[in-house]
Amino acid sequence: MTSLSTTPTVDDDVVLLTVPADGGYLGVLRTATAGLAARLHFALDEIEDLRIAVDEACAMLLAVATRDAELECRFAVTDDALTVQVSLTTLPGSRLPAESSFAWKVLTALTTSATAAANGDRATITLLTRRAAG
Repeated sequence: MTSLSTTPTVDDDVVLLTVPADGGYLGVLRTATAGLAARLHFALDEIEDLRIAVDEACAMLLAVATRDAELECRFAVTDDALTVQVSLTTLPGSRLPAESSFAWKVLTALTTSATAAANGDRATITLLTRRAAG
């Protein structure tokens, strides 16, 4: 089941998107990412970088997902930035790649910042991308 909801807050707009934790649904997240980045007037290369970063973050999470997990994606839109937070339930004892891994090098090269957090049986990757000045 795919769901989409938009909830405005005081300082930003938030879009929540939940899809099955299956690689076949990553196109939905890439498309949403591109649409929101375009809304912020990101340059085409910035949009493509962000799409690749979201895809890479999701791939990292899918590798540790429980069976029948749902990939939850939260997009926070501000005047000059887009924060993308992806999370799902993980297999017991699973770990995301180390920050020194190639996957993390990709995330940090393509975004302003990338962080990961694990809380019990849930893992979250947060990507922040600020629009280039000018």
